Amino acid sequence: MRNISILGSTGSIGTNTLDVIARHLDKFNVVSLAANSNVELMLEQCQQFLPKSVVLVNQEAALLLSQKLTELGLEHIKVTHGADALVDLVECGTIDTVMAAIVGASGLVPTLAAVKAGKRVLLANKEALVTSGQIFIDALAESGAELLPIDSEHNAIFQCLPINAQQQVGSCQLAENGVSKVLLTGSGGPFRTLDIATFSDVTPAQACAHPNWDMGKKISVDSATMMNKGLEFIEAKWLFNLSPDDIQVVLHPQSTIHSMVQYKDGTVLAQMGNPDMRTPIAHALAFPDRIDAGVKPLDFFSTTSFEFEKPDFKRYPNLKLAIDACSYGQGACTALNASNEIAVAAFLAEEIKFTDIYKINETCVKKFVLHQVESIEEVIALDAAVREYAMQKVTELVQAYKVEHL
Repeated sequence: MRNISILGSTGSIGTNTLDVIARHLDKFNVVSLAANSNVELMLEQCQQFLPKSVVLVNQEAALLLSQKLTELGLEHIKVTHGADALVDLVECGTIDTVMAAIVGASGLVPTLAAVKAGKRVLLANKEALVTSGQIFIDALAESGAELLPIDSEHNAIFQCLPINAQQQVGSCQLAENGVSKVLLTGSGGPFRTLDIATFSDVTPAQACAHPNWDMGKKISVDSATMMNKGLEFIEAKWLFNLSPDDIQVVLHPQSTIHSMVQYKDGTVLAQMGNPDMRTPIAHALAFPDRIDAGVKPLDFFSTTSFEFEKPDFKRYPNLKLAIDACSYGQGACTALNASNEIAVAAFLAEEIKFTDIYKINETCVKKFVLHQVESIEEVIALDAAVREYAMQKVTELVQAYKVEHL
């Protein structure tokens, strides 16, 4: 029986995790849940899984949840609020497994706290490694925590590696294990064939309409720009102790092959399956065992083709920017992630154009590329500085558009 805490339980990864757990209540015990402010969904999750404690970062939402739980006779479920409460949650001695699924940089501190506490960490928050890669890996080595990747691509790579490499996430020597390259696949998003000249007219609704995956709005936009693949590129570097030259991005529109590992003898191992996040979640939850994820098996007779393409950096400049940032250093990666969160939020709010996301990201990376970060405090400070600068750039664009329409 594994005792689990889920950070981001009301998001896409969190709800899928609870769906898998509900199928195996004899194997998993939900001790605590955390989210930002979704009271209604959290209330449903509390009624179904009866956790001992819950954190809602938003104070007003936490108070409302506490009131509703009391009305239902569930006042024994402890409700707290704030970012510090997330750290307390993962450090709890009764928890052995943490699903780190809080989207964005806000998940960095509690995820790092879970690593330092020596937990089994199921990593769905790619920003933790993007913004603080070496710091994170050093903490992993010091604490002896177990790290299992949840992103479908990184989970696929993990499954295709030798057992001894799986036991050394963050420090594995893949070349010594006969690996020559990691092939990171991506669907290309909803605009793989759209006329690039029309990109400036793309709406948030169009950008969020992913052809294969059902995801939240932010990650859907990242998929449309392929920034998501760029962040995964950086994450893969740290997870599997790679250089940027060891990673190749391959467009695979069908999303059937989730990633591949190429060996020196010419062998290529691929992990395949229907595009459903419950597969990597179930794999990590039960590792090294296998459990039913509720996912339909892949039907090869209805899978008509396997297409592969090189990514076009003119179509996906954010992907190229992320790959370059991976070579520039940690400051560039931290800046890229922070600026992208601000730019995507502004696009979703219909304040800026789809093509402006890249403009803001490029500007921020160039400005902060030389910044060095050697501690989590320096990461947080740089993150804050980049966000402030990015918001200034958003404001400048908004004002410029207003002048155009006068």
